[in-house]
Amino acid sequence: MEPIRLSKRMAELGLCSRREADEYIARGWVKVDGVVVDQLGSKVLLSQRIVLDAQAKATQSQRVTILLNKPVGYVSGQAEQGYKPAATLITPDRQWREDPSRIRFQPGHMKGLAPAGRLDIDSVGLLVLTQDGRIAKQLIGEDSGVEKEYLVRVAGKLSPDGLRQLNHGLSLDGQALKPAKVWWQNEDQLRFILREGKKRQIRRMCDLVGLKVVGLKRIRIGKVMLGNLPQGQWRYLSADESF
Repeated sequence: MEPIRLSKRMAELGLCSRREADEYIARGWVKVDGVVVDQLGSKVLLSQRIVLDAQAKATQSQRVTILLNKPVGYVSGQAEQGYKPAATLITPDRQWREDPSRIRFQPGHMKGLAPAGRLDIDSVGLLVLTQDGRIAKQLIGEDSGVEKEYLVRVAGKLSPDGLRQLNHGLSLDGQALKPAKVWWQNEDQLRFILREGKKRQIRRMCDLVGLKVVGLKRIRIGKVMLGNLPQGQWRYLSADESF
């Protein structure tokens, strides 16, 4: 087996992101088979044991993850076409009063805070922003299978075989979609559970079966629910919560 970059292997093992791995290696916080490795670009075998120093683990424990109920009109990532990024809503006065984490906002919590996944500008609901590369990888990594649940209000007439196709039978960009779970919540609203997140996926899926999305709300990511978090407000992911 050919050796691979240490930073890549650390990310594969879920120890941290590749960017964080480079930081820890440079600081001398990584041991391979008991020996400190501090040279960027170092390679390892899959059989070798990689351990993070206590200082790296302490740094990780201080990183925060924020749950935002995104309103319409904000983009998930960088500003575009005059629209503000959702991260501009992360201000002390918008922290939910009922935040169960009891974490107090600090300006340092904004450093390196990035969205783990996207939510269209016209969509609302649960958006995750995190400083923790492990969580980002869990939610948006290539092999992520974390469920995301949506309430989708639609207009139009569903094609005769449309519901079956929404569940399994559609392709986007020349690639078959993973099986989904889709059912009617009420007469004009569908509930979707997906394990992938292609750009504008639900809207495009609905277009293919004769429906137009008129409202879309994400209510769950993995085991974390949007719950009663008010629109435009945010809270921290608590220590006892995980996706």
